Amino acid sequence: MAEALAFWAVAPGRGKLRPEPLPEPGPGELLIEALASGISRGTETLVFQGRVPKSQYRVMRAPHQAGEFTFPVKYGYSSIGTVVAGPGDWLGRRVFSLHPHQDRYVVSRRAVTAVPATVSDERAVLAANMETVVNALWDAAPRIGDRVAVVGAGVIGALAAALAARIPGAAVQLVDVNPDKAGIAAALGVSFAPPKVATPRADLVIHASGTAEGLATALDLAAFEATVIELSWYGDREVTVALGEGFHSRRLRLVSSQVGAIATAQRARWDRRRRMALALDLLADPRFDVLLEPPVPFARLPEVMAELAAQPSKVMCQVIKYPQ
Repeated sequence: MAEALAFWAVAPGRGKLRPEPLPEPGPGELLIEALASGISRGTETLVFQGRVPKSQYRVMRAPHQAGEFTFPVKYGYSSIGTVVAGPGDWLGRRVFSLHPHQDRYVVSRRAVTAVPATVSDERAVLAANMETVVNALWDAAPRIGDRVAVVGAGVIGALAAALAARIPGAAVQLVDVNPDKAGIAAALGVSFAPPKVATPRADLVIHASGTAEGLATALDLAAFEATVIELSWYGDREVTVALGEGFHSRRLRLVSSQVGAIATAQRARWDRRRRMALALDLLADPRFDVLLEPPVPFARLPEVMAELAAQPSKVMCQVIKYPQ
């Protein structure tokens, strides 16, 4: 049997590239050669550090995960590759799969989505993030002319701000403690502000900073009877929020959003395949390249993941490139 090379987290904060058997594709299956993959900074670094709560082990399993969160675990969900074996109408096509970091792998045809010709390999690794944001905006239901604050200018927050800005009349502000993120906001066509001078009384606030301080800022920026959409996942960290201030008097709504289920308003008509196809179509916009870090070779992934876990706030989406 042929072999593939895959990235495994083998202990908290430590990863390895491991060889593993590569089966022949069966009926309805595709053999994929990876071109690029992306690191979902928030979730993957928490998994890498062993910070998934036991109560969430089942919920947080990735579609093609191997191993368990107690380690070792093969985890990830943003891979772009070329079909090299399988049904003839798929051969040579570029596809996206919710697969961990691995140079070759076999998956069902139903587990892939074709990548549009207008989307580069590197930009396509943002598809899982874009899918999360599409679902979040379905949950948020922003309206024409809304004042929207997005707290946290990581990949998720930046994508959310960019999509919200397409709503007619919407005034969108990206809020972050790092002033360097102002350039990203400008490239995406939205305004920027640090928390202390952010515009108050937002009709909708989207929180994606992954910090308790960011959530406090989000609640502070919300107008009377506004909604705060919580997109951050904190892993096993406890979050303290001051709900004794304006939370009740302003009748605020704090709403969770998570990509694992289609947003309620769309669930009767959409499935995950249609949602993923939409996410990839939206990535045809070249402005999203501003969210991509320069690619690093697959061989360096163990050290790169350790660096991201140690200093997670300094990068956007780290792209991994595979030898061809």
